[in-house]
Amino acid sequence: MLYSRRDRLARAAAVVSVFSLAPALAWAQQSTSTPDAGTSAAVAQLQSLSDAFATVAARVRPSVVYITARQAPRVVAQRGQRSAPSIPGLPPELRRFFEMPGMPDGEGQPRSGIASGSGFIVSPDGYVLTNAHVVDSSTQVTVRLLDRREFPARVVGTDVTTDVAVLKIEATGLTPAPLGDSDNARVGEWVLAVGNPLGENLTFTVTQGIISAKGRSLNLPNRSQSSIQDFIQTDAAINPGNSGGPLVNVRGEVIGINGAIASPTGFSAGYGFAVPINLARAVMSQIRTNGRVERAALGVLVRDATTDDAAYVGLTDNRGVLVQDFPSADAPARRAGLQPGDVIISVAGRPVDYVAQLQEAIAFRKPGETVEVEVARKGGQRATIRVPLQRTPQARTASASDTPPSSPRRGERAEASMPSLGITVAPLDASTVRELELPADVQGVIVTDVDETSPVAGRIATPRTGGPDVILSVEGQAVTTPEALRNALRSTKPGDIVTLRIYNVQAKSRRIERVRVGSSTGR
Repeated sequence: MLYSRRDRLARAAAVVSVFSLAPALAWAQQSTSTPDAGTSAAVAQLQSLSDAFATVAARVRPSVVYITARQAPRVVAQRGQRSAPSIPGLPPELRRFFEMPGMPDGEGQPRSGIASGSGFIVSPDGYVLTNAHVVDSSTQVTVRLLDRREFPARVVGTDVTTDVAVLKIEATGLTPAPLGDSDNARVGEWVLAVGNPLGENLTFTVTQGIISAKGRSLNLPNRSQSSIQDFIQTDAAINPGNSGGPLVNVRGEVIGINGAIASPTGFSAGYGFAVPINLARAVMSQIRTNGRVERAALGVLVRDATTDDAAYVGLTDNRGVLVQDFPSADAPARRAGLQPGDVIISVAGRPVDYVAQLQEAIAFRKPGETVEVEVARKGGQRATIRVPLQRTPQARTASASDTPPSSPRRGERAEASMPSLGITVAPLDASTVRELELPADVQGVIVTDVDETSPVAGRIATPRTGGPDVILSVEGQAVTTPEALRNALRSTKPGDIVTLRIYNVQAKSRRIERVRVGSSTGR
């Protein structure tokens, strides 16, 4: 008998289906008979695990609250924002289920002035922790308990830089959630997220996952230089409305406040983020004591150290925080002995691996207190410097009138290519200095182009990519002309790491970039 190609494929699929079903049929036959000892033990382990999750959920849910915040009427929609997300195949009759309280009903018009979120009780006398953005701009806040009792809540204080808020309700018979130690939480540990996703319909929902990562930083809309971002990442399902709810470990201890998701749709895509409870606890303590948060600072501009930074100062692994600049020439940290290019590796004996750890080690100390800061320097040198702490200055907020400075068009200056760095530079003439409004002490060469295949791509800016940058020095040697830059690089060889001191015209700030030198024969 002859079979068409389609018939042969169908018969092959049938054979595969039979073979793939065979193990399942065998398991089904075994399950109808008396289970063996191995199966019984496995089922017992699963039952024990299931019971553990149920026990933790039952213990934590009475501590969780549903928060509604009435807000003053305001336009909350962004251009192109819709009243419900675009979900393929979502029937029209279900769209309202996916609309969140406070979501806009039309372009630029709020559908209602009520937002909702989650929180959890932390003391028998009625203190509640949540996210600052849950109660932002609220005129009236209401807290509902699992037993359906509702209470008006007073906002004791908020801290937008950590996204933590403290509320107070007057109630009895409350069940505080025990607070754990987020520093000891490990990647891979099981966790539960409890909260009120998608508003009124799904209150007091419990989801399960693991800690996926720690020390995450997110580019959130309200982020500023003073923001402390040290998020715990989890794959426990977190959706809008979960904000402010607890992330708990298998002992039922809160290790984080759920606060953000990373998603292309606005709903859970498996990436949720929580504020570590140790950070939130420090914020809450100041708010309860003073009604506000007062922070200390080293008074330095910093970023996470790169692999090249670590290699330059003799670190065997990529960690630490690079000192880029100081807010003023007489900054206490500069006077104490810190230098641009230092890599901070510990504070008061506590290791520092990234910026958020440095912020946490400093922020909740007292302004005026002196701390020991250990730094790594070129060639593996180590130094311990006693630095007096400053009061954190108020962060500058960008306004709509802030516009990036223009830059002279290419071709109007004598440009020079620097193949070993993969950049093109030009001298700073008087007209460029005036047009870019450069400070008198900014003397160097302006970057006009960067080869996208070079080591500095994405790290040195042109007028089109967030700049222009002005290179001030190489390895501490001032470079005021393209020829001076070429001479400073002449003694280097491919693979060497050099320190560039840079001024960014748009940000009006100095920084350090450490880059590996490439070949000088061409790009």
